[in-house]
Amino acid sequence: QVRLVESGGGLVQAGGSLRLSCAVSGRSTIYTMGWFRQAPGKEREFVAAMSWRSGDILYADSAKGRFTISGGGFENTMFLQMNSLKPDDTAVYFCALGTTSTFFVDSSGRLYDYWGQGTQVTVSS
Repeated sequence: QVRLVESGGGLVQAGGSLRLSCAVSGRSTIYTMGWFRQAPGKEREFVAAMSWRSGDILYADSAKGRFTISGGGFENTMFLQMNSLKPDDTAVYFCALGTTSTFFVDSSGRLYDYWGQGTQVTVSS
């Protein structure tokens, strides 16, 4: 049974930083891991993802220059360092794990097999 557990969310003022973590337990072949978020009344959107094998990384335009995704190795833990946070970043952040080998880093969410329960990030103005 594969389980993903996010942590690190919280309340922060605009301009502040948070570091999210996603711990993977259970046996699984990891090809891609990613972060998605969903704000109230909005659809889930892609934030960032990385290929566990090649190290290729993809960011949403909203995350470029402010967020950094990292992780890999035998610890099977992924991180999202978020700097210069804005009120628009307020959302529940989910980590996801994909077990399908692909030649690209998926931003649609369709190629992820396991999802965490999410961690709330609230940015006050």
